[in-house]
Amino acid sequence: MFGIKLYDTNFRFMHYQKMWMWVSAVVTAVCIAGIAIKGFNFGIDFTGGLTVEVAYQHPVELEPLREKLTKAGFDQAVVQHFGSTHDVLIRTVAQKDVSAKTMTDNMVGVLALPDNSLTIKRTEFVGPQVGDELASNGLLALLAAFIIITVYVSLRYEIRFALGAILGVVHDAVIVSGLFAWFGWLVDLSVLAALLAVIGYSINDTIVVFDRVRENFRTQRGYSPVEVMDSALNQTLSRTTMTSFVTLLVVVVLFMTGGEALHLFSLAMIIGIVAGTYSSIYVASSLSLALGITQDDLVRKDKGKDRAAIDEDLKNDFLQKEAARGVK
Repeated sequence: MFGIKLYDTNFRFMHYQKMWMWVSAVVTAVCIAGIAIKGFNFGIDFTGGLTVEVAYQHPVELEPLREKLTKAGFDQAVVQHFGSTHDVLIRTVAQKDVSAKTMTDNMVGVLALPDNSLTIKRTEFVGPQVGDELASNGLLALLAAFIIITVYVSLRYEIRFALGAILGVVHDAVIVSGLFAWFGWLVDLSVLAALLAVIGYSINDTIVVFDRVRENFRTQRGYSPVEVMDSALNQTLSRTTMTSFVTLLVVVVLFMTGGEALHLFSLAMIIGIVAGTYSSIYVASSLSLALGITQDDLVRKDKGKDRAAIDEDLKNDFLQKEAARGVK
């Protein structure tokens, strides 16, 4: 982009491998501690509750509404503008032994202002049992995603590559979850969707890197595993950087202009994209090296050919692929 070829870079990523692996271990441990100690601030999608969206004729301030709702017994209500200062979204937990209709009527009565007429645009009530079911299904979705990724990567790559890729995905999921736990950010269905998207994004980025690593291990003879890994990371740096930048740009715009409905989703995606880009280099790749991956583990065992013939074939294949990419 703009005439700059990141492909020609020569950064020594693995020179700092051990330092960044320790940083990753510490950050992961802190995030796990946050999940264990503080837990998650689940939204009404998982706990059950009432959501009411109203539109006022004139702009309205939120603080007076919060005070009125607190006095009326809705002390846990979350009140926020929804798109404009005319539209207000109120979310509150379900009240024990109070029906959805009664809660809605009571809330609408509190929200009514003498000099500012309102229109009810949407009401949603999620019961506690439905919330528990959504939480269970969400957990099953995460487990299913991890299992499918584990099986796919294990079949596609050598076991040490597979372990690095899987732990990289786990690292990203833990980072996102841990930050939400420590800061008490609301966890709802949009955050769960973002977490699943982060898992897919992370494994996709890792696979792109690993494909080049595997190819270089088979073609670049006489180099140490660290040198081959650095070469592969530099060759994929342009693709990784541009993909992450463009994706992050879109998500940041959503975070800034998408309103409250997309705020948490965008926040989880921003954290996940940064963590996923980092983990492809300093978690997945570093762990594969730490587990002792070598060229001999990836060299094709062709019958009827000696080692020199195999090397020559692989070298020619590599040069043809590079020529097809337009790389001199």
